[in-house]
Amino acid sequence: MTKSALQIARATYKPKVPAALNGAVKAVEGEYTQSIADQEDIKLLFPNTYGMPIITFEKNTAKTSAPAINVGVILSGGQAPGGHNVIAGLFDGIKAINNASRLYGFILGPGGLIEHKYMELTAGVIDDYRNTGGFDMIGSGRTKLETKEQFDRGLEILKELGITALVIIGGDDSNTNACVLAEYYKAINAGVQVIGCPKTIDGDLKNGQIETSFGFDTACKVYSEVIGNIERDCNSAQKYWHFIKLMGRSASHIALECALQTQPNICIISEEVEAKNMSLDDIVTYIATIVARRAEDGNNFGTVLIPEGLIEFVPAMKRLIAELNDYLAKHDTEFKMIKKSEQRTYIISKLTKDNSALYASLPEGVARQLTLDRDPHGNVQVSLIETEKLLSEMVGKKLSAWKKEGRYCGKFSALHHFFGYEGRCAAPSNYDADYCYSLGYTASCLIASGRTGYMSSVRNTTAPAAKWIAGGIPVTMMMNMEKRHGEMKPVIQKALVKLDDAPFKAFAAKRDEWALTTAYVYPGPIQYFGPTEVADEPTKTLQLEQRK
Repeated sequence: MTKSALQIARATYKPKVPAALNGAVKAVEGEYTQSIADQEDIKLLFPNTYGMPIITFEKNTAKTSAPAINVGVILSGGQAPGGHNVIAGLFDGIKAINNASRLYGFILGPGGLIEHKYMELTAGVIDDYRNTGGFDMIGSGRTKLETKEQFDRGLEILKELGITALVIIGGDDSNTNACVLAEYYKAINAGVQVIGCPKTIDGDLKNGQIETSFGFDTACKVYSEVIGNIERDCNSAQKYWHFIKLMGRSASHIALECALQTQPNICIISEEVEAKNMSLDDIVTYIATIVARRAEDGNNFGTVLIPEGLIEFVPAMKRLIAELNDYLAKHDTEFKMIKKSEQRTYIISKLTKDNSALYASLPEGVARQLTLDRDPHGNVQVSLIETEKLLSEMVGKKLSAWKKEGRYCGKFSALHHFFGYEGRCAAPSNYDADYCYSLGYTASCLIASGRTGYMSSVRNTTAPAAKWIAGGIPVTMMMNMEKRHGEMKPVIQKALVKLDDAPFKAFAAKRDEWALTTAYVYPGPIQYFGPTEVADEPTKTLQLEQRK
């Protein structure tokens, strides 16, 4: 396989780790925990793994020896930069415990466990993937581990391979399922520990003990580089408004972080839209007003950042989508008999007054998507809506109306972008390379200390890596009960952008200035080499949250 000069250089990079992980460690138990909400319900569902203490690892001066262990590892869900380093850290960690320990990777995610598809991960395999992006070492998948039959089927291969611990690297749903699996194996005395690692570029898996999910740092740096490039082009040509949609269906962390890094003219935060009960027209008016004010200064150009999941946070749109889902579920056959050219008029006539008016105001393409492209459950596939085009088209119409009224005298020409997959498999930043390796190594320490139902945790990460704090937290600590497919189920609570926290406040304090001035910042590509303050800088979000 041909490797680039950067790949060759990165292969020699040695991740920095917390000082406590250099040598033998001991587990120190902290306070005992309870779930973030619905304590009685969660406790009832997880009698064997609820209420366990927070764990912190410290240096152990005593000589220790331990038997060899066989460990399995699974990459679950969407890719995130640094996953290979989690596996490398786990591998090095179990080898440090006992060099005869062995690591097995299950192929293409949780499905590999159920279907008994695996490979042994030896030093030769691991070394080819250190500090690389992607999940291609063993692949990933979205099979959900949630039934007794799946658990029992997985246990067969774990027993056959002598695996006594399983590490699941995934997001909130994957780690919720990992905790259910840990509870089941503990309840039947299967002799298999289950440990999770926090992964998602969306940044919505975090709390007081999990400062950030891995991959968020790298993805935001990749997106910010390209946003900066677009801003530079924007300021050079001075004739386009760039509408840029960014990953983040459930939360706006990526949009907020990229705004802090690049200082665009406009960034919409979904959580603020919901909190202020803003309508789609409110958002359009807000953007159009800034476009018009910039035009007064002769600046017919700018950049707009939009979170992927914005539409679901607009209360009126949420109500429209809910009514559409209900109506079409009951009248699907009738609707399909209507001529395509008449379907829009048909829907307008069937909705309640407010929803009908909103639906009628939508561009033709978006209106059609809301009624035609549905998922297997009959619901609108909101993530497929081209929100960036929806907003720019509606802004263009509003500006045209304002021009007739004499309220706008500029030129409006829009270009559209969606940055998603470009950031998921990028080579990890120094921060993610270090953080992921530390998470994997910490997982090995949790295994060695006999824990199950824990998530690997590395904290204090705005400090130099040597001062990072390694440990683990019970997954049940992050759970609450939510309705999924009509049933109340235990799930890890998603972390949304908090409007009273430092990152949003810092953005809100500057956005009016950024709107009218051209204050763009051009971050450039990820910095791997150079001064620490450049090469190892964590996200703006993390720095603001920790007031560093």
